[in-house]
Amino acid sequence: MSNKPEAKKQLRLGVFSQGVNSSTVWKTPEAGSQTDFESFRRLIQTAERGIFSAFFLGEGLRLREHLGQIHDLDVAGRPDAQTLLSALAAITRKIGLVATQNTTYNDPADLAHRLASLDLLSGGRAAWNIVTTDNAWTGANFRRGGYLEHADRYTHAEACVSTAKRIWDSWGTEDISGNGEATDWFAAAHPQSVKHTGKHYNINYTSRLPRSNQKRPVLFQAGDSAEGRDFAARQADVIFSAHGALDAAKVFRADITARTLRAGRPANAVKIMPGSEFILAATESEATEKQRWVREQQIGPQQALAYLEQFWGQSLAGIDPEGPLPEFDPAISESDVTRGSGFQGAKTLELARSWRAQAVEQGQNILEFVRTKSGRGGGSFVGSYSGIADKLEQYAESGAVDGFNITPWLVPSGLDDIVNHLVPELQERGIYPTHYAGDTLRENLGLEDPQDAEPVDAGTGANNTRFEVAV
Repeated sequence: MSNKPEAKKQLRLGVFSQGVNSSTVWKTPEAGSQTDFESFRRLIQTAERGIFSAFFLGEGLRLREHLGQIHDLDVAGRPDAQTLLSALAAITRKIGLVATQNTTYNDPADLAHRLASLDLLSGGRAAWNIVTTDNAWTGANFRRGGYLEHADRYTHAEACVSTAKRIWDSWGTEDISGNGEATDWFAAAHPQSVKHTGKHYNINYTSRLPRSNQKRPVLFQAGDSAEGRDFAARQADVIFSAHGALDAAKVFRADITARTLRAGRPANAVKIMPGSEFILAATESEATEKQRWVREQQIGPQQALAYLEQFWGQSLAGIDPEGPLPEFDPAISESDVTRGSGFQGAKTLELARSWRAQAVEQGQNILEFVRTKSGRGGGSFVGSYSGIADKLEQYAESGAVDGFNITPWLVPSGLDDIVNHLVPELQERGIYPTHYAGDTLRENLGLEDPQDAEPVDAGTGANNTRFEVAV
């Protein structure tokens, strides 16, 4: 029997570059452009220096609006994900490249080809963050208002993902001859064509690309509904979750494990990386003061009122941001997505009254309440380098998460404290890698090679279920 101590579980880190958002400080001289390549270059190269597994790029298909107008209080700017990631692939070597791409407004064959191109050219470092959108507000940008019923969004997404997987898997590992003396460029067999017939498209497609070193792009997913969790358990490699507090993370892990097993996959097939904010300093008091400053920069009086206006469904001009939350109730209506899915219909009154009670109980005015409410709660780590390392050691020991996807509150220098001070602390404790495990994203996330997608007849999907609502 070996007396060798059991190796500690290692956490992994990713960086989430949001683009359009309200969490990035943009009003200070240190803030960089959200569209200048230099900002992205510095951010991703800092992350790679810190052995981050992935650079995760968000996407929004329409600028955020507020009360019918472009919302000009937040950061706004986001280059096309795959264009930007292709450029970043050329100046990095190991870090993964995650593109958020929408299943509703992309053709699956074209999207599969573009993602395969990034994966092949980067040496097996590409990933797809799968998002579903069904609202007419976004669809108007594509002349597709009312394009998809809300209840169908995951059926639609599953058809898209299953088709993409079949395209990526249609080349065999040895399909290219690799021999200059061979009579044919293809080896034993040609790539298999992929056929699909559905409500929104018909495909008879032959892939133009061989596999990358990791066989196909890694799949991320962030939906948190029951349907979203089941979809992730069937299809995803990584979940970008909202459950960052330790107890909540444990519950989420147990739920995803159960769903993954029911889907016929191994218990640990899906890695979990909650979205998180890190505000660090040499001492606890310095970190607390830094957090106060960050919140002040993120949420001023205008932002605080605009935040509440989203949920009250009307202008709050004339309301004192340093006074109590509005005593009158929000408008009860079905509004566009910019108001927030949690504040629709009857939920409007319930949540607004709950917020009002919370603010009174905590003795907070509007500005103070919104600064607290808009923070990241359990997904926010504020403290000294050693103090946060202590907390992360608890996460590693619990097995509740596989790592964290960090949203920097300042671009492009928002990872500096983490890479320069926190990462060395974690490495000393043996809970963070000191080098990349391999050349591919799949290796660096500790993922097994994917199982080939099962071939299906035209018009059918996984397990030979016909897609009545298809992409």
